[in-house]
This record gives sequence, structure tokens and C-alpha cells, in this order.
Amino acid sequence: MLLITNKLLALILTSTLMLNACGQTNQTQSEIKSLKKSKVMSETKTTIDTATFGAGCFWCVEAVFQRLNGVISVKSGYSGGTIKNPSYKEVCTGTTGHAEVCQIVFDNTKISFDELLEVFWKTHDPTTLNAQGGDIGTQYRSAVFYHNEDQKNISQKYKEEINKSGAYINPIVTEITAFTNFYPAEDYHSNYYNLNGQEGYCRMVIQPKVEKFEKIFKSKLK
Repeated sequence: MLLITNKLLALILTSTLMLNACGQTNQTQSEIKSLKKSKVMSETKTTIDTATFGAGCFWCVEAVFQRLNGVISVKSGYSGGTIKNPSYKEVCTGTTGHAEVCQIVFDNTKISFDELLEVFWKTHDPTTLNAQGGDIGTQYRSAVFYHNEDQKNISQKYKEEINKSGAYINPIVTEITAFTNFYPAEDYHSNYYNLNGQEGYCRMVIQPKVEKFEKIFKSKLK
């Protein structure tokens, strides 16, 4: 009887050790899966980036960047000012310090910040201070609100190279400053050109700009 008890005890001990080992194996596998999942999520996140540009009326900027392959979303709004949550009416007074901007979320595996900058500088006049065509005021200034040091360095380098190239008769006056805030514009500004293409401003100002852009950047369109 004692022999049987000892055998049972040995069996119990062996079973317990196996279960513990199995548990540790399952735990280790679970941890590995968790780490892999975190790594995949991390890698996925790094492909999504944000750029914030001011290039005159944000209706025009939005219409252009919406058409680029790799651009996920374009949101019109206000950046660079001194008051929180400004209204369009307040920004249009030119006293809040805000610029009309578009915040562009993009997949940097499909389009780079450099390529966005190329479109930015070729689709507005960066040599006119606080004005784009008939839109005049500090809210219409040319501006890059950089989100990190890489964007800052690339923007400054690009600006210097364009100035040296003599591509423009006058020097580029584009403001390159750190991003601090973004306040979304009122809902009726969203997707403006696509929803209001028959309006006068859209036909006379935005449409010619979009058509010219589509010819120059045909290979980059969605």
C-alpha cells in the first residue's frame, strides 16, 4: 500500500511539474505573441505622419492635397494664432495671428514629406507676403508648421535650395515654424471644392489651380 502511495505521489509530482512547465511555455508564447503584436502596431503607426501647411485659402489647399496618392485625410483649420478655438469670422479679421491651414495625414510609405513639400511650393506663390492672389491678410500667409526636427530641416533646406536656384524672381517668404496648435474649421469648410464646385470662387480660383496641379503631378494622383 505504501508502494502504491509513493507511486501516486511521484505521479502527482511529475504531473504538477509538467503542468507548471506547460503553463510557463504558454505564458512565454503569450508574451512572444504580445511582443510581436506590439511591434507590428508600432511599425504600423510609424507609417502614418502629419503635415500642416498654410498656402492661402484652405479651400484651395484642401482640393489639391486630397487628390494625392498616399494622403489619408485633409482637414481645414487654423494654426499659429494666439487665441483658442477661433471662428472663421475672427480669423478673417487678421487680428488673431492664425493662418488658414490644412492638416494633412499621410502614409509615408506611399508619399514622403519631401514630396508633399514639392506640391506645396508649386501650387501657390511663396514669394508674396500675407497674400495669395486676391486673398490678402496674415491669415493667408505661406507657412509650414513643422511637427518634428526632420520636417523642420527638410523645409529649411528645400527653401534655401529654391531660393538659390533662382526659380522665383523674388525670395521665398514662407514661414517655417514649430507646430503648436490646430483648430478645425467650421463644418461647412470641409470638402468645400468637391461639394461646391459650381460656385464662382471654386470655378474661377480653385478649379484652374486643381487642373494645373493634376497636369504637373499626374503620376502622384490617386
